[in-house]
Amino acid sequence: MIGRIFIQRIVLLVVVFAAGCGGVVVKKSEPIPSSAQAGSRDEVVLYALGLMDTDYRFGGKNPSSGFDCSGMVSYIYKNAVGMNLPHNAYRIAQISKKIEMSQIRPGDLVFFDTQHRPFSHVGIYIGNGKFVHAPGSNGKIRIGTISSGYFAKRLDGAGTLF
Repeated sequence: MIGRIFIQRIVLLVVVFAAGCGGVVVKKSEPIPSSAQAGSRDEVVLYALGLMDTDYRFGGKNPSSGFDCSGMVSYIYKNAVGMNLPHNAYRIAQISKKIEMSQIRPGDLVFFDTQHRPFSHVGIYIGNGKFVHAPGSNGKIRIGTISSGYFAKRLDGAGTLF
């Protein structure tokens, strides 16, 4: 366990120092919950990396049964920074503060249209154009690339809860 945490922290440092940027926004309609603190970004990223290879399950919201994308994000923010989020990607997008991709930092959120409706998929940005997400049926939590063909065409924007 200690070795895994050490490796995760090293990966985080590499990712943070190599972080890349782009340029899209997310709509905002509600205030951001106030419980997250700026120093907690690392905790969000480390928690996300610690859930790698956890099974996908539609409606899932814990590691033992699996996660869907918003269940994963809600679980991570609750456990890493004590923030309660809705179990719905669109609603999470509404309460996050829209940011330009040039402003995105590890721990922020990226949103995609993967079901022919805006903000239907969410992931946690980890730096260098990469994000952790629960991809879909028969999948596992993994790292995706924002600029990949599939995700680049579906990017709705980014938001922050910090």
